[in-house]
Amino acid sequence: MKKNTAVVYAILAALLFGMNAPFSKLLLNEIDPLFLAALLYLGAGLGMTVLTLLNKTRRTATAEARLTKKEMPSVVLMILLDIAAPIFLLLGINLTNSSTAALLGNFEIVATSVIAMIFFKEAIGKRMWMAIGFISLASIILTISDAMTINLSIGAVFVILACICWGFENNCTRNLSIKDPVQVVVLKGFGSGLGALLIAAIWGDLSGSLIDIILAMALGFVAYGLSIFFYVKAQRGLGASRTSAYYAAAPFMGVLISWLVLKEPITVSFLMALAIMLLGTWLALSEDHEHAHTHLEETHDHSHNHDDEHHLHADHPPVKGEHCHEHTHNNTVHSHCHLPDVHHRHLH
Repeated sequence: MKKNTAVVYAILAALLFGMNAPFSKLLLNEIDPLFLAALLYLGAGLGMTVLTLLNKTRRTATAEARLTKKEMPSVVLMILLDIAAPIFLLLGINLTNSSTAALLGNFEIVATSVIAMIFFKEAIGKRMWMAIGFISLASIILTISDAMTINLSIGAVFVILACICWGFENNCTRNLSIKDPVQVVVLKGFGSGLGALLIAAIWGDLSGSLIDIILAMALGFVAYGLSIFFYVKAQRGLGASRTSAYYAAAPFMGVLISWLVLKEPITVSFLMALAIMLLGTWLALSEDHEHAHTHLEETHDHSHNHDDEHHLHADHPPVKGEHCHEHTHNNTVHSHCHLPDVHHRHLH
């Protein structure tokens, strides 16, 4: 996957997820946080399933590799973390002010990057750390309207816990990013949604009007289903930490929604944050990571084409365009610009 395409996917994922906080805040007035968490993920799973059923081309042929038993441990851990994270987040949104929740929500970027570096040995250079710093600073400027309103409360602790859960979950999803993203989203949606629904049935309240339930599931389809779909696609080409860095664009979507729906004006702080965000994005886009590296022999199955230097295998007949089949990469040592995608997760 080309880097620019992966960046577009990452930004789309961030903008769609940015719709979650402002609209969830409205729905929390009508629906219990535990029940809302379940509805959001069920909406994601159901929406992506309906899209697949309506897409005749996808039903008959796909260039994506299916999940196998080998990926099941990552799938199970991903689902468990996705049950916990939105529950923590919605409890936090419900118990703290919006500026605190939005500010602390950006901790997910740091959590994902540190976990990727420590546990998965993903290389993060100085330029990328600078990009993460600028993007986080932009989000802080955006979310602080009055420094006196930022306080560490029980609600804030819940938001931090959500970010840590999503940090680990993002790195689990990284291991699944070469597989069919629709299948990943459907499993996430129904697995996490049903798990959260069980928790809501035991400790929460399953009541809510039909229109609020439909709206919650529609929000889940957009802010979780489509967002996760693009996020998984982005991780193929960018890795966990870099995809997470682009997620800092999500608060801007929240501000725009507030501006359009609540008629709030675009402030000076927003324009300042936009400039810093653009600087951080440029740093991330212009990262130049090149060195001699070794590709160990590996056999796997994922969507690819035969027009790049990593898929020159001659054990299959020539195929044009994207397709998937099991193939083997021979031991190779070479040097070129690369990111921590599925073929460049070597140690540094």
